[in-house]
Amino acid sequence: MLSPSFIHEIMDSSILLKLIFFLISSQANASNVKDWLQSEIDKILNTYKNDNISNVEKFQYVEDTINQNFAGAGIAKFVAGKAWSTADKETKKNYIKLFKRHLALNIASMMQGYSEQKYSFINTKIDKTNKVFMIDMEIIDQTNKLVITWRVKESKERFYVIDLIVADISLVVTKRSEFNSMLKKIDYDLKNFTEKLYKQNETSYNKLIQ
Repeated sequence: MLSPSFIHEIMDSSILLKLIFFLISSQANASNVKDWLQSEIDKILNTYKNDNISNVEKFQYVEDTINQNFAGAGIAKFVAGKAWSTADKETKKNYIKLFKRHLALNIASMMQGYSEQKYSFINTKIDKTNKVFMIDMEIIDQTNKLVITWRVKESKERFYVIDLIVADISLVVTKRSEFNSMLKKIDYDLKNFTEKLYKQNETSYNKLIQ
């Protein structure tokens, strides 16, 4: 029969091994997510540096990349707020499609402005409660430095960006506030709002591809 002290030692060892495994796994994932993010950012920046393709082609590539790597549908639902619950299925589908393009236009415009600047990753943290990686990227030009925090979540063995924090301001929270102000004026009618969003996207798109 095993003595209580021996059992206690085994339990302590088991807990220690689990802790070591968790720390190693977390460090490996943090390294993986940083490498993944750097690869995706470089693809976008290199696209904007390529003078052999048109602005239309550049945005198409960037939009495809963002749609693939951002949690667009989840962000769209959050940003819509209470207007989401009262909308019909077709309206929700159309809104998500338009929001993804709106998000792509925002990110593309931002990344286009940074294409000639240097960047480096300066810190990676893990929000263990929400299982979210927070990766700080510092962008440097001749006179200024700007820190962007990418919030990334792992799902089904791949990574997705769920938010961007630029100068301590969340893109997702800012969009929710912006959309709420617009929705409030039309009694939170998401179908009506999608028409306005479509027009806004067209204006932003035409400006971006000039």
